[in-house]
Amino acid sequence: MSENLQLEKTLWQAADKLRNNMDAAEYKHVVLGLIFLKYISDAFDELYEQLDTTKHETGADPEDKDEYTAERVFYVPPQARWKWLQGRAKLPTIGKDIDEAMDSIERDNTSLKGVLPKDYARPALDKQRLGELIDLIGSITLSKGGNGKGKDVLGFVFEYFLGQFADAEGKKGGQFYTPQSIVKILVDMLAPEPEKRVYDGCCGSGGMFVQSERFIEMHEHRKGKISIFGQESNPTTYKLAKMNLAIRGIDAKIELGDTLMNDKFPELKVDYVIANPPFNVSDYNINKAETHKWKYGVPPSGNANYAWLQHFVSKLAPYGTAGIVLANGSMSSEISTEGEIRKGMIEADLVDCMVSLPSQLFYNTQIPACLWFMARNKTETSKFRNRTNEILFIDARELGTMISRKQKELNETDIAKISDTYHKWRSKEQFADYKDVAGFCKSANIQDIRKNNYILTPGRYIDFKEVAEDGVAFDDKMQSLTASLSEQMQKANELDDAIKQNLAKIGYGL
Repeated sequence: MSENLQLEKTLWQAADKLRNNMDAAEYKHVVLGLIFLKYISDAFDELYEQLDTTKHETGADPEDKDEYTAERVFYVPPQARWKWLQGRAKLPTIGKDIDEAMDSIERDNTSLKGVLPKDYARPALDKQRLGELIDLIGSITLSKGGNGKGKDVLGFVFEYFLGQFADAEGKKGGQFYTPQSIVKILVDMLAPEPEKRVYDGCCGSGGMFVQSERFIEMHEHRKGKISIFGQESNPTTYKLAKMNLAIRGIDAKIELGDTLMNDKFPELKVDYVIANPPFNVSDYNINKAETHKWKYGVPPSGNANYAWLQHFVSKLAPYGTAGIVLANGSMSSEISTEGEIRKGMIEADLVDCMVSLPSQLFYNTQIPACLWFMARNKTETSKFRNRTNEILFIDARELGTMISRKQKELNETDIAKISDTYHKWRSKEQFADYKDVAGFCKSANIQDIRKNNYILTPGRYIDFKEVAEDGVAFDDKMQSLTASLSEQMQKANELDDAIKQNLAKIGYGL
């Protein structure tokens, strides 16, 4: 286990012990609010020290808010600074102190207005445990070898805690958090480039954006070069997204509202859409006046899947691409207008790649899921091979590793296998490396898809994988299996007899 992950796990275990009887959904905001407060206070302290050290040379005032705005650092007023609050952690008024700190930060930083949790003074919140939690989070000055990366550690801790709370909340948690392995595979396959636009119309707590920035930072060694746009309908989740992005130092335009009814970015065209909309939502409405979005058919009232697909397609710029998580049913459904919409999108050559995912990847549902990759233009470019009227199918159902009794995860090797296959298929330079693999991937043309009635389930197209023979003759194998079965049946009879005897001893003979 890496040093960072061990730290995050240890902190989670310690914080969870302090939860007492508080519901995870409620405790989430207590903890994440404090981690956020610690982050912005640390960032403020770092710049404050720099300004204070050089004030005689530069004339800079370390208490001037404009100095912090210029450096994209939040100004933290004296009564909200972590050192001051931690010094009061054992006082019975600590809840009131934190609420006032959050209020003062919002007053001095308009971008955070209405975002921070301010319910720490409520009587139901144990103030002794709150003080212990402050001390625990105050210990996160740890960094890799003490080399000044404490704020980075806080960002990873925030993200790790988001995942742990999603797990603790189960179905409710899945509404705000997409498992990191799903985000990674979407981002790795789309491979966002610097100075491009990224959009997510159901952005949850902002994980797609965090991973996109990290991808660019990892491959281009720079941050902040993509423009980010997002919308979220749940006010609580919207606040989490604003905090999550701020703690990673990501500047983003995130709006609150129902995307399908009230699109906050009606004119927006982007290079990448990365999204995990809620699966199979039946209780929803669309803005039917936006006829340009329903070009391939008005989506049915009983399921939002094809409303989301068409909405995201409408956001793509001429060479834009999209990666969207949906329930498996979306690949083959014929309900109402869904089959016709899917046919229309396929004939318009919008579908680029379909991926069947393993089960048990999500916190909130056991519904099997898939990835839709859409592309506005699949013709030849300087980087990409002409893939018009072709779709790549990938069956990843056999991949993944169980990380708990109920949860599976795609590891780095799994993610690389899927994304490398896609990039080899698309790339002009690497095309010679792409090959159909029985049981895993297949490049199909429009004639194949028409023959299959426009169903996009990868299993319809991918060749069966031959099962290796074990060299044991059929008769020998059957004798071994029947002998094993006979032995197990005998043991079952012995257990039945033992149970009857034990029941008879206590007067309950069968």
